[in-house]
Amino acid sequence: MYAFTFERPAALADAVKLAEAGGKPLAGGQTLLASMKLRLSAPEQLVDLGGIKELTGIRKDGDALVIGAMSRHLDVANNAEVKAAFPALADLASRIGDRQVRAMGTIGGSVANNDPAACYPSAVLATGATVVTSKREIAADDFFLGLFTIALEDGELITAIRFPIPKRAVYEKLRQKASHFPLVGVFLAQYDSGVRVAITGAGNGVFRHAGLEDALNKSFTAAAAAGVKIDPSELNTDLHATAAYRANLINVLTQRAVTKALG
Repeated sequence: MYAFTFERPAALADAVKLAEAGGKPLAGGQTLLASMKLRLSAPEQLVDLGGIKELTGIRKDGDALVIGAMSRHLDVANNAEVKAAFPALADLASRIGDRQVRAMGTIGGSVANNDPAACYPSAVLATGATVVTSKREIAADDFFLGLFTIALEDGELITAIRFPIPKRAVYEKLRQKASHFPLVGVFLAQYDSGVRVAITGAGNGVFRHAGLEDALNKSFTAAAAAGVKIDPSELNTDLHATAAYRANLINVLTQRAVTKALG
């Protein structure tokens, strides 16, 4: 690694000042520290958010769950209120990476990183969640802008994510055996206002699939999902799978999600 200074503020306001001055926020470090070891990233100052109590905590607030940005994956997976109100989110968190990643990684760090194969962004987008920051609130549809790109401004920190609790929700993924990242992941959420479907692992970032949403809003059945043609032209081909294979996976996993949601 290159030389850097390390700050561990105890208050959000202090962390914001350091970030605005150019410090690099450090949440769980599951991506940042690895990229620093490979010298792909060389921040001059790290701002560790781990000592800020304002960024932790999980609570039910009316018809929503509010999860602090520094909540670890294990915190979300094991939280009784999440399990009761939004079991699909607890299930997603329980299957991220391996035990070490779940013990260190955070929901805020995952969402801010916006890896194209990360699990959490699909839950945020599929539920129409709100990303709460040190400056404002950002709707999920406006937050994810593309490959590792989000709507945060310089010095702006995620403080919490507010999930509207769905009537039914399921997360289905087929993971890569080595990395445990999803080859394709499908998060399906149903509300009184309709169905939202978000896809991760298949393209250059998380995205909603309008064709699947339209079909499932007309008929919430696996057969309706099966009838939707998934266009592979904008999906990824790599050493793990072709775009055509990923297109088929999106359809198959959505059918499984619907079947599971119907119980």
